[in-house]
Amino acid sequence: MEKYIQVPYTKEEAVNLKAGDMVYLSGTIYTARDAAHKRMAEALNKGEELPFDLKGNVIYYMGPSPAREGRPIGSAGPTTASRMDKYTPELLDLGLAGMIGKGKRSEAVKEAIVRNSAVYFAAIGGAGALLSKAIVSSEVIAYDDLGTEAIRKLTVKDFPAIVVIDSNGDNLYESAVLTYRK
Repeated sequence: MEKYIQVPYTKEEAVNLKAGDMVYLSGTIYTARDAAHKRMAEALNKGEELPFDLKGNVIYYMGPSPAREGRPIGSAGPTTASRMDKYTPELLDLGLAGMIGKGKRSEAVKEAIVRNSAVYFAAIGGAGALLSKAIVSSEVIAYDDLGTEAIRKLTVKDFPAIVVIDSNGDNLYESAVLTYRK
């Protein structure tokens, strides 16, 4: 089923998303990869505030290539989500509503997704140039010294993603394999 979602979104909206749904996100999402997640964890350990409010927001695990002339961003494909797994449960518990990446997630992340009525989306790896067309604007908001791993605030319009793990814990990566084997 295709769904159009405005981000940030509420937990009530998240529970209506099901594993396998094709979703088009519009609004604001944030980028963060390994180094940014480490910095956010360090900030939380020091009792400091994060560079953006997690509540209802989505983090895209992506490090863009340089923008071409006239474009807000270069190629913007997803990176492997499992690299952020050690940080993700805490961020979900603090209000993060979703993540976009590629690949499987740990059981701890899946449990935190269910506990917090969140969603894990996948974007198509290798389609970074196509995905960048859904990005209207890009602005570095924190950790500029990290280069491509800095946190960016993106404005997106109909950014395509697939619900992989829904708020019930249903996992498309697992159910699709079972369906295929039949």
